[in-house]
Amino acid sequence: MPLISLHSLRDLASAALARAGANRAMASATARALVHADAQGLASHGVSRVPQYATHLANGRADGTAEPRILRPKGRSYGAAVLVDAGFGLAFPACALAVDQAIARAREFGVGFAGVTNSHHFGAAAYHLEAVGNAGLVGLAMGNSPAAMAPAGGRRPLFGTNPIAAVFPRRAAPPVVIDLSLSEVARGKLMVAAKEGRAIPLGWALDADGKPTTDPEAGLEGSMLPVGGTKGAMLAFVVEVIVTALTGAAIGCEASSFFVDEGNRPRLGQAFLVIEPDALAGRETFLERIETLVGEMAKEPGVRLPGERRRALGEAAASRGVEIPAALLGELERLAGRATEASS
Repeated sequence: MPLISLHSLRDLASAALARAGANRAMASATARALVHADAQGLASHGVSRVPQYATHLANGRADGTAEPRILRPKGRSYGAAVLVDAGFGLAFPACALAVDQAIARAREFGVGFAGVTNSHHFGAAAYHLEAVGNAGLVGLAMGNSPAAMAPAGGRRPLFGTNPIAAVFPRRAAPPVVIDLSLSEVARGKLMVAAKEGRAIPLGWALDADGKPTTDPEAGLEGSMLPVGGTKGAMLAFVVEVIVTALTGAAIGCEASSFFVDEGNRPRLGQAFLVIEPDALAGRETFLERIETLVGEMAKEPGVRLPGERRRALGEAAASRGVEIPAALLGELERLAGRATEASS
């Protein structure tokens, strides 16, 4: 596969999105997030999404002219809580504004909560928490997506895969980062498998008749299986309520699939919770407790901290670049209207 630098890939992705109708800030923010995912080995949330986003921009499912804004119900401020309207644009500028607001409010009030409404696919959830961890704060991120999972006991998809991410700062080491989808795997993995003509393992998805399948296309037409069975489905319900009922966003079953060109504007929701450790037991206590836990984990061979593998991959990609399937690179070049420099 062709090898391309992160800088060149960001430039190419940004150009493709801008040519499809995204404003400069939206194209740049989106490209940064997608390339970050590729660098960390998350191809399902990387530049493979650019053709999909470009189609949504071109056909009106996403508004490329949107600029996120803070909503103030009846002109009133609620201090630690804020709602950001993504304006039906791609999610990344609105999520960046929401995270900045949550950080600022956590600094002032000890805790900050920012919801996002009228949004789109927000990529890898943990990406949005980098600024939180770098600020020495604790953070949670979550979002919904078009219906992909059935509730416990059901067959009809109602919930999205509804990822949750968390970041915990450390004293003299990179933050601990956790990022998980509430389906057995992210739905994007089925999308990648379908494009590459690969089968998927049993236990990832059901077909439209509710039967286990190894066909990714059938899985995309059917439903994802929740992680942990009923418990995963209940957690998906929790995320769905937090990011829709509190923000006014669309429930997953009200949003057209991302994997079709035509459909409605998804109007999805995201939420970010940021906590200042000093507001509770204190920063020193927090750092002592987390280092004690990490130390206990390190005593057992084979135990790996969450996020370590992704971080290592990202550091390697920063100097080496990333490999992109030739067909995808060609599609990006076509969308951007120009070629780029890559090596095999």
